[in-house]
Amino acid sequence: MNILKLEGLLKGIKSGKTTLDEAMAQLKSLPFEDLGFTRIDHHRSLRRGFPEVIWGEGKTSAQIVSIMKQLRRKGQNILITRLEEKKTKAIQRVFPKSHYYPRSKVLTYLTHPVRTPGKGTILVITAGTTDIPVAEEAAVTAQFMGNRVETLYDVGVAGIHRLLSERERLEAARVLVVVAGMEGALPSVVGGLVDRPVIAVPTSVGYGASFGGITALLAMLNSCASGIAVVNIDNGFGAGYMASLINRM
Repeated sequence: MNILKLEGLLKGIKSGKTTLDEAMAQLKSLPFEDLGFTRIDHHRSLRRGFPEVIWGEGKTSAQIVSIMKQLRRKGQNILITRLEEKKTKAIQRVFPKSHYYPRSKVLTYLTHPVRTPGKGTILVITAGTTDIPVAEEAAVTAQFMGNRVETLYDVGVAGIHRLLSERERLEAARVLVVVAGMEGALPSVVGGLVDRPVIAVPTSVGYGASFGGITALLAMLNSCASGIAVVNIDNGFGAGYMASLINRM
C-alpha cells in the first residue's frame, strides 16, 4: 500500500465513506502477504518510500504474474529486474501496459503516475558501450523512483577528452552514477572533477584478468578520489536506488 492510498483510506473512514470493517479488510494484509512461494512486503513503501522490487531471475512467469497482481491490487507501481525476455510474453498478456527494456532486462508497470521527489538530476555515465545494459538498469530504476535522469555513454579513460568535453553536465548533476568494467578507472576520474556524490558500478566487462568484474570492483574500492561509494558487480539497480535516496534528501 502506497502512502497516497493509505491517506485516502484514512480520509474515507473520517468522512464515513469507508466503514471500519472495509478498512480492516484492506489493512489486514498490509505488513505482508503470504502466497506460499513468497511473502510480499506490502509495508515497504510506507517504511522506505518505495515498494518491494521483484527479482525476475529464478522465478517462473506464473509466479511473477501472481506477485504483480497483488502489488497492483495494493496500488503499487511495479519494477522487475533481471527478467529474461522469454518470460515477458506471458506477463504482458496479463499486464499489456507494462514496458520491457530488453537491454537491461527490466520491466515496469504503473498503477499511478510517478511523482518526482528528486531535487536534481542524476547523471548515469558509462566508460564503454558494453557497460550500457547495467547503466540502463540504474537509469530506469532512478526514473521509476521519481528522478530526472540523464545519460552520458562511452566516455572512458581511453579517450579522456570525450569526458572532459561534457564538464558542464558533470558539474550540473546532483548525483553521478559511473559504470565501468575493464580496470574500472572512470569513477576515480569523475570523482576528482566534481563536488557531488559519485556511485561507482563495476561491470563484468573485460578480458580474463578482469575476473568477471573483480578487478574493476577492487580498483573502485581503492580509489584515491574522495566521495565515491561502490555497489556490487553489475548492480545497476542498487546504484539507481542509492542515487535516488541521495537525490531526495
